[in-house]
Amino acid sequence: MQLSEYVRSPVKVQRCAGRVVQTELIVQVDQRDVVPGDIVIFEPGDLFPGDVRLLTSKHLVVSQSSLTGESWPTEKTADAREDRSTPLLELKNICFMGTNVVSGTGTGLVVSTGSKTYISAVFSTIGKHKPADSFEKGIRHISYVLVGVMLLVVTIMILVEYFTFYDLSESTLFGISVACALTPQMLPLIINTSLAKGALAMARERCIVKSLSAIRDMGSMDILCIDKTGTLTMNRAIMVNHLDSWGAPREKVLHFAFLNSYFKSDQKYPLDDAILAFVYTNGYRFQPSKWRKTDEIPFDFMRRRVSVILETESNPEGRNIQPFYRFIITKGALEDVLKVCSYVENVDMGEITAVSAEHHHRILNVVEELRNEGLRIIGVAIKNLQQTKISKQNMENEDDVESDMVFLGVIAFFDPPKDSAKEALWRLAEKGVKAKVLTGDSLSLAIKICKEVGIRTTHVTTGPELEQLNQEAFHEKVKKATVLARLTPSQKLRVVQSLQSVGNHVVGFLGDGINDSLALDAANVGISVDSAASVAKDLADIILLEKDLNVLVAGVEQGRLTFGNTMKYIKLSVIANLGSVVSLFIVTLVLRFEPLTPIQLLVQNFLYSVGQIAIPWDRMEEDYVKIPQKWSVKSLPMFILWNGPVCTLCDVATLLFVWFYYSSGGKLDESFFRSAYFIQGLLMQTLIFHLIRTEKIPFIMEIASWPVLASTVVISAIGIAIPFSIIGDFMGFTDLPLSYFGFLVVLFVGYFTVGQIVKRIYIVVYKKWL
Repeated sequence: MQLSEYVRSPVKVQRCAGRVVQTELIVQVDQRDVVPGDIVIFEPGDLFPGDVRLLTSKHLVVSQSSLTGESWPTEKTADAREDRSTPLLELKNICFMGTNVVSGTGTGLVVSTGSKTYISAVFSTIGKHKPADSFEKGIRHISYVLVGVMLLVVTIMILVEYFTFYDLSESTLFGISVACALTPQMLPLIINTSLAKGALAMARERCIVKSLSAIRDMGSMDILCIDKTGTLTMNRAIMVNHLDSWGAPREKVLHFAFLNSYFKSDQKYPLDDAILAFVYTNGYRFQPSKWRKTDEIPFDFMRRRVSVILETESNPEGRNIQPFYRFIITKGALEDVLKVCSYVENVDMGEITAVSAEHHHRILNVVEELRNEGLRIIGVAIKNLQQTKISKQNMENEDDVESDMVFLGVIAFFDPPKDSAKEALWRLAEKGVKAKVLTGDSLSLAIKICKEVGIRTTHVTTGPELEQLNQEAFHEKVKKATVLARLTPSQKLRVVQSLQSVGNHVVGFLGDGINDSLALDAANVGISVDSAASVAKDLADIILLEKDLNVLVAGVEQGRLTFGNTMKYIKLSVIANLGSVVSLFIVTLVLRFEPLTPIQLLVQNFLYSVGQIAIPWDRMEEDYVKIPQKWSVKSLPMFILWNGPVCTLCDVATLLFVWFYYSSGGKLDESFFRSAYFIQGLLMQTLIFHLIRTEKIPFIMEIASWPVLASTVVISAIGIAIPFSIIGDFMGFTDLPLSYFGFLVVLFVGYFTVGQIVKRIYIVVYKKWL
């Protein structure tokens, strides 16, 4: 804190001084001392200390990339008059805290500072704890149910044990053992192993998973919101046309645009590279060696154009008396090129005419049509400089040189969609993931790109339109729209929250700009790229090392595999644990002794839990990964109610068989029954997984993965061998006759048959009525 006191960010402020006679003074104060009501004076390089209403401005250009993510600066002017429909970040007379002056000067009135500024209000929600999703809520509810059942059943069993044997310590120990058996101890291990396995699989697809829970959420994701730039498109310009002011292709326009891009010594921009590439690849021979550059007026953000002065030798036919020709060639933003043009060339008539209102209107109509097709436009103009006049020209006076020019036409560029985008979106749609485009670009450009990649554009909207809607109409519009353009950061956030809360969707958001940070933070799955802004990467759950949507398809599949295997364990543990505890309760009441001692119960539970470690390596059915998977409030309880009693019936059948077949004089040997019950319970809990993991017939129509099969065989073999081993003698077991194992074969065949019938009835009933 003491070191920070030495770091000052001085701001020029106009303030009044004097007690009697006040005088306006310009003083420098630290940025932290600026208050609303101050009049600040700013120059190139200055940061705005708060939200500012411009009072005066001169050629003011401001970078708003910290808010919009767009690198291209914007012009600001104090004289602008805006209406309420203008998006906030497009206001020409307002400058925001966190933005900076690129060029020009001005003064402004500080409207708000600190936490009341736009940037503070917008980003104040970042980093807050996300509310629990349906999966987390479901796990919590299941846990509450298990705790409730545990407290009830264990209390009753302790009381029954105590009033039967009057041994409080033994009864309490047995009750605690039952509570351990009821607890799904492997749940954290299964969930995190499944998620880590998914993260490793996505790492092989060149993805960095920062939040493991995001993999599970990808399995439930049914809407993917994506930004257009760099995600659907290649994020580079390709030249597609060169037109005159009538909208007809003209080589002369291309010729002079090429000469401008070829000879400019200032930094080459992507548009220059696109022009040069178009000329070279299409076989044009403009022979730049016959031209020589004599001067240049570089690009700046106030003029938004670049000019070069070239000269070439006279016509070889000798028709002209001039020894050489000298031209100024100007290229740049269309509006700024038209400002310096007084003439327009009519190639068909072979004449140059003065620019009229009709000409101006026609040029704007041609450009509007091109922009509606999603093309970016720049203008091209020339001026023939006579040698006698050019020597008198003062090149430092740019306004005199760039004046009375002849408008030739326009060059059109396009940011093409990626080859992989259309295929990836089609594959996502096949898996039930709908794509919505949320962009700050113009609507026409967004529609053009979306049509190229196969996104439907029947329902589209813009940020200003959404601002005019009430809450209900806003939600309805967001629900239907597939393309939402001209959105501010806060509007992107509202759209994501609307889809989550009203539509009950699991939303993924793919963005790479600072303006995407709010939506990335709010989405269930925030996805960014390695080249994104730092704040976007910090808030993202998954970072793509390549801007390719096909990687997300693999992520969705991994997410559904992870979700499916986790749900297998939850179903297995709840059904098996509840069924076994209910069976223990019934057997204790009937036999009046403990069906398993505490150590036997804990060993059985330990072996059963170890066998479940292989669940994350199981595979899912092909139909399962085709649709988004969500936690169903109705599905799991109904599944338990239908399938749980079948386990209890098998335990009761074992009790009846051993009682009637192996009892002597109405008495049953405790060691014999515990040995039989131990093996039957362990095999039941091990084999039940194969029944609930698939809707098909297990071992016939659908077979588990080899790690699961190996785990089943090993645990079953160990469980059967224990009663016959030295360990079994120590635990109080006794040998079992071969006839009992014959009974187990019949029992499990019957269990799988009845279980499959019950499962099919449940599936039909649940899908049809519930």
